[in-house]
Amino acid sequence: MTILNRPQIILASGSPRRQQLLRDLGLPFEIITADIDETPLPNEAPVVLVKRLAESKAQAVVDKQDQRDEALLILAADTIVALDEAPLGKPTDADDAKRMLTQLRDRDHQVHSGLSIIRLEPEGTATQQTKINSSTIYMRNYSDAEIAEYVASGDPLDKAGAYAIQHPVFAPVKKLDGCVSGVMGLSLVDLVTLLADFGVTVTVEGTESICEGYAPFACCKRCEDSGLLTAQG
Repeated sequence: MTILNRPQIILASGSPRRQQLLRDLGLPFEIITADIDETPLPNEAPVVLVKRLAESKAQAVVDKQDQRDEALLILAADTIVALDEAPLGKPTDADDAKRMLTQLRDRDHQVHSGLSIIRLEPEGTATQQTKINSSTIYMRNYSDAEIAEYVASGDPLDKAGAYAIQHPVFAPVKKLDGCVSGVMGLSLVDLVTLLADFGVTVTVEGTESICEGYAPFACCKRCEDSGLLTAQG
């Protein structure tokens, strides 16, 4: 069970993965998607891009709000897969997914996950904070046949970099230095840290880390040190 002292939460994302991660924390939320132009600016570094997009998505949802009697917390996130500092977005089609997976095979790359939260007060004032979580991913040397089978499943087509770290069959990642949930699209340790900054306390009861329930990788040191996502019981 999650113990929570909170204003209303709005998630500015239609991502099923981000929605499930919030549910794992026991956070009730409303979904209002943010439609923004996600085109990178000329020579924009992936870390700069992911921060700009996360903040812009949160602000886009603020702009949709009518006057309310209670405070709101608006959560927005963005994830960028970067290979040699070049961003890899969602594939346009199956051939593009195959191209990305072939590029990533047996190599390391970075995943940058941006999380931005705006607290919107009833009188209209807003406070925004943002965190960026970066991980290094080492892909295994999967075969062309495995790529073809995975792409045929349709799973890569809505994912940055054309893969899901948590996919149980394709399982493309052999090693991860960083944050499992961040690679999935929403760093839980960043989320609970930012929520605490806004006066929202989250505690999780259970015996295992939430992150390790998705993929066979240990939590990052920040997650372990926080003690926020692995209960003592």
